[in-house]
Amino acid sequence: MGKPKNKKPLEFIKSCIRRRSILWTYHVNMRLKERFIPREAVLFSIDTYEIIESYPDDKYFPRFLIWAQYEKAIMHIHIAADFENETVIIITAYKPTEEKWAKGFKQRRQS
Repeated sequence: MGKPKNKKPLEFIKSCIRRRSILWTYHVNMRLKERFIPREAVLFSIDTYEIIESYPDDKYFPRFLIWAQYEKAIMHIHIAADFENETVIIITAYKPTEEKWAKGFKQRRQS
């Protein structure tokens, strides 16, 4: 279930976002509000998306951690890709911290 037919997950994710083929989880809706991240930040930062981590064998669908920049703010977006139904699921989004992420927020700090 959910295995990629498309070998280019970033292109697939961007295509789904552009077509608004998106499911927003209850969790992300709560977190966006708490973290003062507007939905528009997720939608309109699409040209900056970079996959920084991949979890291809996640329980339900392949999942990706996306680095994005909206205006001057950096954020991370967890997105699951439902390749079969040609949609993405936005799981959560947050602003990374220097405590957990190295400069540029694209690599985790080593513990």
